Amino acid sequence: MRKIIVGAMVSMDGVMQAPGGPTEDPTKGFKFGGWVMPYFDQEFGEELDRVFKEKFDLLLGRKTYEIFAAYWPYYEEDAPHGGIAKLFKGIKKYAVSRSGAVDTSWAGSVLLRDIADVKRLKQEDGPNLVTQGSTELVHALLANDLVDAMSIFTVPVVLGGGKKLFADGSAPHSFKLTRSRVSPKGLIVGHYEREGEIKIGDTSLDSPSEREIARQERMKREG
Repeated sequence: MRKIIVGAMVSMDGVMQAPGGPTEDPTKGFKFGGWVMPYFDQEFGEELDRVFKEKFDLLLGRKTYEIFAAYWPYYEEDAPHGGIAKLFKGIKKYAVSRSGAVDTSWAGSVLLRDIADVKRLKQEDGPNLVTQGSTELVHALLANDLVDAMSIFTVPVVLGGGKKLFADGSAPHSFKLTRSRVSPKGLIVGHYEREGEIKIGDTSLDSPSEREIARQERMKREG
């Protein structure tokens, strides 16, 4: 069985839209495309390499697949960060799309039509499946309890709106932090593995005050 690893670059308010440039995804008037790039430094690059260190295939939503397919095959392999272009050239790319025609001419590309196809792929033998971007797909993976690990790169900006990493409806689970790092530019990187059920505690008084009882009753009325 393969693991699904979510790789995400997010702002402090959870936005992951268009990290790489202004034309990447201006959906709904998003104005801050390229917000990650000023924070790219040595530590950022090393931790990104860590995400791609073990053998993997890419698992991408249609929009992110189209961004990658229009960029990485044309990126010079001897240029800075050309190692990623070379790496992506030699692996499989799974594009998940419910819509019509998708150009999968990028070498090694396979089209999946729905989350059921992803579930079947996960059950097969093979390298881990790593996501990049792909907001809608990541929401579906989390809702269907398919995520085994996450590598989250948190950039110290607040964007105020845009496509977010998490949406209501994710399957509840706790995760264990396996590695973390802070760069001089304020980037916080956390690598997490799925651990188990959510543990809870209770700070309630043994004998709640009348004011607390009244507060709880009001909460019930207000729903």
